[in-house]
Amino acid sequence: MKFFEAIANVFRIPDLRKRVLFTLALLAVYRLGGGVPIPGIDSTRFEEFIRQNAGSVFGMFDLFSGGMFRKLTIFALGIMPYITSSIILQLLTVVVPYLEKLQKEGEIGRRRITQWTRYLTVILALIQAAMIAIGLQSAEQGFVRNPGFGFILMTMITLTTGTAFIMWLGEQITERGIGNGMSLLIFTGIVVNLPSAIFEIWSKMQTGEWGVLHIVIILAMMIAVVGFIVLVERGERRIPIQYAKRMVGRRVMGGTSSHMPLKVNAGGVIPVIFASSLLAFPQTALSLEFVKNSTFLNGLLTSIGGGEPMYYILYVLLIIFFCFFYISIIFNPNEAADNMRKHGGFIPGIRPGKNTADYMEKILSRITVVGGLYLSILSLLPMIMIQGIKLQHIVGVGNWIDTYFPRWLLDGLGVTFFFGGTSLLIVVGVAMDTVNQVEAQLIMRHYEGFTPRAGRIRGRRSGV
Repeated sequence: MKFFEAIANVFRIPDLRKRVLFTLALLAVYRLGGGVPIPGIDSTRFEEFIRQNAGSVFGMFDLFSGGMFRKLTIFALGIMPYITSSIILQLLTVVVPYLEKLQKEGEIGRRRITQWTRYLTVILALIQAAMIAIGLQSAEQGFVRNPGFGFILMTMITLTTGTAFIMWLGEQITERGIGNGMSLLIFTGIVVNLPSAIFEIWSKMQTGEWGVLHIVIILAMMIAVVGFIVLVERGERRIPIQYAKRMVGRRVMGGTSSHMPLKVNAGGVIPVIFASSLLAFPQTALSLEFVKNSTFLNGLLTSIGGGEPMYYILYVLLIIFFCFFYISIIFNPNEAADNMRKHGGFIPGIRPGKNTADYMEKILSRITVVGGLYLSILSLLPMIMIQGIKLQHIVGVGNWIDTYFPRWLLDGLGVTFFFGGTSLLIVVGVAMDTVNQVEAQLIMRHYEGFTPRAGRIRGRRSGV
C-alpha cells in the first residue's frame, strides 16, 4: 500500500508531476521518431540480416538503439556516438593536462567538456553514418533501392540529425525531467521489447516447445539475477575517516568522523560494453570474403565465437581487465590521500600520505576483483541460458560431453528476449537510479518514499 501511496504522492506535487509527465512525453517522442525509416532502404531485408548477425557489432548497435538499428530508422545510430565521445573525453582527461584542469574547475569546466562532447558526437555520427551508407550500398543483399552519392549524403544527414536530436532529448530529460536522460532512452529501447517477448513465450507454450518447467526456471533465474543486481549495485566498502581537531581563529574545527564509500561495481556496465564490443569484432570479420577463404582465420575466429568455451574465458578476462582499467581512470588513491591529508583527515591506524594511498589501493583492488566477477557471472548466466556453452567442441572429450551432458547446458534454452546481462544491468540500474531520484524528491517535500527505510520528515503527513 505504501508503494501505491508514494505513486499517488508523485502526482500530488505539481513540480514533480510536471517533471514526470515531461519525461514520459519526451520518451514518447523518442519512440515515435523510431518508426520513421531512412529513405531508399529495404528495411525488411536489413532486419533479417541483423537477426542472423545478432552476435556481431551490429547486435551491439541494435541493443543501444533500442531495436531501431535493425529497422534502419532515423534514430538508427541511437546514442552510441554520444557514449563513445563521452568515454573518449573521459580517457583523455588522464593524458591531457588541460582537460584534467577543466574537470577540476567545477561547473564551468564540466560545461566546457560537455560542449566538446556534443561536437565530438556529431563528428562521430557523421563518420559512422558515412560508413553505414557505404556498407549498405556495397552489400550484396541489395539493401539500397537507388544507390549513389545522393543516397550516401542523405543517409549521413538523416542519421546525424537523428543522433543530435536524441542527444538533445536526453539532455532535456536530465535537466527538466526525472532521471538520467541518456540512460532512460536506452532503458526505454530495451523495455519496449517486453510485450513481444511475452508473446513469444506464450507462443512457445502453445506449440508445446516449452513446458511449465521451462517457464518456472526462466522466471526464477530472472528474479534471482535481478535480486543479485540490486544487492551488489547497492553494495559499497566504507573506509572510516577521522578528522583531527584544529583551531581556526577562536573556533574549534574538525573532530568528526566520516567515511569514504567505494562501490563494488564502480564501472557500471562500461566494462561489459568494452568486452562485448571487442569480442563482437571477430564475429563481424567472419562475414569478410578473405576470412571465409582462409582456413586458419576462419577456424580461429569461429573458436572464439558466441557460445564457445574460449569466448567465455576471454569474456571474463576482458571484463575484469576493463574493471581495473576504468577504476584507475575515475579514482586516484594518491590524489585522494593527499586531499584527505590537506583537510586534516586520516584513516584510523594508517599513517597519512603513501601508507593511506597504499591502503586504499589494496582495498580497491579487492573490491574491483569482486565487481569484475559479479559482472562476469551476471553476463554469463543469461548467455548460457540463451545459447548454451559448446563444451562438445573441446578437442579430445567433445564426444563424451556431447553424450552425457544435458542439452540445455550445451545448446541453451533458446530464450530470445532481453534476458541478457548487459540489458538487465542497464534496466535494473536505470530503474534504481530513477526511483532513488523520485524518492529523494518526495522526502525533500516531506512525503514518504517507496521503501520503508526511506522514512519521512516529521512535521507533515503524506496526504495533502
